[in-house]
Amino acid sequence: MNKALFLLNMGGPNSVNEVELFLENMFADKNILVMDRYSRKLVSAIIIGKRLEDVKKNYALLGGKSPLLGLTKELIAKLILKLDMPIYPVMRYVPPFSDLALEECKKNEVEELILFPMYPQYSTTTTHSSVEDVEDRCAALDYSPKIKVIEPYYDDYEYIEASCEKIMEAMEGKETKDYDLLLCCTWFAFEHHKRG
Repeated sequence: MNKALFLLNMGGPNSVNEVELFLENMFADKNILVMDRYSRKLVSAIIIGKRLEDVKKNYALLGGKSPLLGLTKELIAKLILKLDMPIYPVMRYVPPFSDLALEECKKNEVEELILFPMYPQYSTTTTHSSVEDVEDRCAALDYSPKIKVIEPYYDDYEYIEASCEKIMEAMEGKETKDYDLLLCCTWFAFEHHKRG
């Protein structure tokens, strides 16, 4: 079966000029602001009006853009060496959106889309929103591939181990007392997995 892999993420502005588009698309999402579309539009305008310049300044501190797309492309460059299928970065709120990838897949007669949410945990505001977006855009293109969604992996031992290794690597040579490390359920899952 002809397959393609979509790496799903919310994305982040690819430049400071894209911050407004990012915020507009995010707050237009019915999974983010759960209310009728008129209220959502009003609340969105208020939030963006109050926060836009601060958010732009924050992205300027990050070098003027989100690192997500660049990191996703680095991951794809590694995955291409191991997987015999096309792999696409698909962002929810900024380019690259799913449209172009889906049009290419339809043209190439891809029969199955494997959707890999880059969010380890499931949430309606992340995984559900991204998957729903791909499904809606498939319907708009009159394209009906089989869709397989990778299950949440927040408690996968190898994922947790790799995350721990990255944290240790990032802290190498640094005074750990100077940093705060925020851990959610991942550490609990790691400890539970170790003991179980």
